[in-house]
Amino acid sequence: MLVVEAKLKNGTLEQYHRLDEAIKTSQFVRNSCVRYWMDHKGTTRNNLQKLCSVLANNKETPWVNKLNSQARQSAADRAWQSISKFYQNCHANIPEKKGFPRFKKHSRSVEYKLTGYKLSDDRRKVRFTDGFKAGEFDLWCSQKTLVYYSEQQIRRVRVVRRADGYYCQFLIDVERQEYHKPTGQITGIDLGLKEFYTDAQGNTVENPRYLRKSEKRLQKAQRRLSKKFRKGKKQSKNYHKQRVKVARLHLKVSRQRKDKAIKEALALVQSNDLVVYEALKVRNLVKNRKLAKSISDASWYQFTQWLNYFAKIYQIVCVAVPPHFTSQDCSVCGTRVQKTLSTRTHQCPNCQTVIDRDHNAAINILKKGLKYLGNHLNGTVGQTETDPNALGESDLWILNGDIENLSCLVEQGISDSDLERIPRHSVA
Repeated sequence: MLVVEAKLKNGTLEQYHRLDEAIKTSQFVRNSCVRYWMDHKGTTRNNLQKLCSVLANNKETPWVNKLNSQARQSAADRAWQSISKFYQNCHANIPEKKGFPRFKKHSRSVEYKLTGYKLSDDRRKVRFTDGFKAGEFDLWCSQKTLVYYSEQQIRRVRVVRRADGYYCQFLIDVERQEYHKPTGQITGIDLGLKEFYTDAQGNTVENPRYLRKSEKRLQKAQRRLSKKFRKGKKQSKNYHKQRVKVARLHLKVSRQRKDKAIKEALALVQSNDLVVYEALKVRNLVKNRKLAKSISDASWYQFTQWLNYFAKIYQIVCVAVPPHFTSQDCSVCGTRVQKTLSTRTHQCPNCQTVIDRDHNAAINILKKGLKYLGNHLNGTVGQTETDPNALGESDLWILNGDIENLSCLVEQGISDSDLERIPRHSVA
C-alpha cells in the first residue's frame, strides 16, 4: 500500500466549512458507536455497521444522512478498531491502563472508501459528491501525482484538517519495491540525546533538537495566546488567529522531525546490508520528567518505524535487540563497567580499552544482532536471551529468503573490521 497526500486548494470558505461539517458528522457517528457498545453487552462489528443506517434514518439526526454511507461505515470501523484494541490488551494482561475507548472531541478527518468523491480525468482535481456538497478542489502534490495510478487502485480517500489547510490522502493498492545494491556493510546503531545516533564504525549523526530551537518563538506565541483567552466567555477572532499560529509552529516542528527521520533511515538502509538497533521502550523513558522533552524531541520511535519500513522496501535485514547493558558491557572483553549517564567515555579496567560510550554501545548492539540472527537462522531464536520478542520488542525482518547472502556477514561478524578500529590505552 502507498499513501499519496495532496493539499486541497482553491476552495471557498463555504466549501471548507462543509468539509468541517463532514468531519464533525463522522465524529458523531464514531462516538455514537462507542456509546452503543457501552450500553449494549455483546456488541459486534456488524451491530455497529447496522447502527450507521439507523442514525441516518433517525429524524432527530437528519444531518447524518448527508454523509456518504461508506464514510459512515468507516467511522464505525474506527470505533470498532479502538474497541478491539481494548479487548486485545485485556486478553494480553498488559500492565496499567488497557486503552478503554474514549469519545473523540476534536476529530480532524473523515474517510471515504470507493464512493463520495470523483477525480478528474487528469487527476488534478477532486469533487466531493455526498450530501454536504463540498464541491471541487485542486490537488497540489509536491512528490507524486495520481496520474500514474488508476481509479481501481485507490482504495480509500481521507480528508485531513491541519493547522495550515486541508489535505487529501489517497491509499493506493500498489506494491512498492526498490532495488538494493549490496554494499557488504553491516552496522549497529545506538540512539542517543547528545548525538542522534552512533553506528558501530564510530560515525555519528547530529541531533537537530528542533523543539529546543523553536522554544523561544513558541513561548512568545503561547504567551500572546494566553493573554487573549477569556475564561467563561466566547473567544474572540484574534484568539483563534493566534491559536492557529501556535498550531502552525508545532506543525513545523513535527514535520521537521519526520523529514529528519525519513532521510536518516533511508540513508542507513541504502548504505548497509544489515542494520541492528536497540528496541527502546520510549513510552517508559518519557516518564523521566528531566529528560522527557529531549527524548520526545529526538523522535526515536518514529525513526525506528521508518527504518523498519525502508528495510522491507529495500529487502534488507533489520534486527531489533534488547538494550540491556549495551552501554555498560565492554565491547572487547565483555567486562561490565558501571557508569552514569554523565560518563561519556568507556574505560575498561580489564583490557584497558578506552572508547566513546556510544561507540561502545553500538558495537555491543551489532554483536547482539549477529548473535540473534545466527540463532534465528539455526531455528533456536526462542531459546536465546537476546530474543526481543520475549520482551515485547520489534520483530526481525528477513525477506525473500536472502539467507545465503547473509551467511558471510554472520560468519564475519565485527571481529575483523570493527574491533581493529577501537583505540586502546595502556595504563602502564
